[in-house]
Amino acid sequence: MSEAPLELVCPAGTPAALRAAVEAGADAVYVGFRDETNARNYPGLNFSRPELGQGVGYAHELGRKVYVAVNTFPAAGNPGPWRRAVDDAAGLGADAIIIADIGLLDYARRRHPEARRHLSVQASASNAEAIRFYHEAFGVKRVVLPRVLTVGEIAELNAKIPVETEVFAFGGMCVMAEGRCALSSYATGRSPNLDGVCSPASHVRYERRGAKLISRLGDFTVNVFRDDEARSYPTLCKGRFVAGGRASYLFEEPTSLNAIAMLPDLMAAGVRALKIEGRQRGRAYVAQVVGAFRRAIDAAARGEPAPASDLGAVTEGHRDTEGAYAGSWR
Repeated sequence: MSEAPLELVCPAGTPAALRAAVEAGADAVYVGFRDETNARNYPGLNFSRPELGQGVGYAHELGRKVYVAVNTFPAAGNPGPWRRAVDDAAGLGADAIIIADIGLLDYARRRHPEARRHLSVQASASNAEAIRFYHEAFGVKRVVLPRVLTVGEIAELNAKIPVETEVFAFGGMCVMAEGRCALSSYATGRSPNLDGVCSPASHVRYERRGAKLISRLGDFTVNVFRDDEARSYPTLCKGRFVAGGRASYLFEEPTSLNAIAMLPDLMAAGVRALKIEGRQRGRAYVAQVVGAFRRAIDAAARGEPAPASDLGAVTEGHRDTEGAYAGSWR
C-alpha cells in the first residue's frame, strides 16, 4: 500500500466549481487560465488572473492545494502565452503547474526552479524510461499516467520510477493516445493539443428531425438519437456512423471511467493521487462526484469497502467502465 493516503485531485472550470470541490472534500483542485494554454478552452470556463489569485487564497485558507494546467503545446514561434501562463501560475502561488510540452518544462525549470512541476497526461509518458527522463531533465515530481495501463502495470511502473503517479478515477474516456489526437482538427480546424478544445462548442449543432435529434460537428453528422436514448456531446471518436450498411460506434461508445471500486487496488499499486475528470462540468457534478470519492477514499484508508454511490446519472451515455485498469478497455 502507498505510504501516503490517496490525494483527491478534482476539476474546477469556474470559481464556483472550485469552491464546490473544496467543500465536497477535494485535497487539490486543478484549473486553467481562460485561453488556449489549457486543454479545456471553452467559452464561459476557466479563470482570469484575479480569479485564480482569489481561488488559491480560498483553498490555502482551508489547507487545500491548487494545480494549474498549462497542458497544451505552444504554437510554433509564439511561446509567449504559455510562458506567461507559467509565470502567472507561479506568481499567484499555485501548488503545482501541470505541463506537457518539453520546451515549456525547460522554461519552467529555469525560470521558476522552486515551482513544483507535474507532467500532464498529454505528454503520454507511460514507461519508466520516459518518466525518468522527465524527472532527471526537468525536475518533474509527479506524472499523470495515460488511461491505458492495467493496475498491475501501474504497480510495476511505480516500483521503477522516482516520482509520484496520479491516475484518472472518474470521467470521460479518451480512446486516442493522450496528447496525440487530431480528429477534431479535421472537422473544425481546432485541436485539443494546440487550441485546448476538442469539438469546440462554436462548431456544434443540434437539429430536430421528427422524433430524432441530430448532432453535428462542423459539416459532419456525428449521431442520430431517438428520444428514449441517452445523448452525449458530439465528438468524432464517440460518433455513431454507418459502415457496411449498419450504424454503430466505430471507435468507442460514450462511456465514463469509474474506478471507485478499485481504490484499494490502486492504493496497493503505489498510486499517490486520484484525478476526477470534468472541468467542463458544472458545480453540481463536481459536488456529487467529489463527495462520493471522498467517502470512498476515506473508507479505503480504514480498510472498509466503498460506500454505495449512484453516479450513473452523471456518466457519459449513462454507462461506466473500469477501462484498462481491469485488464480490458471495456
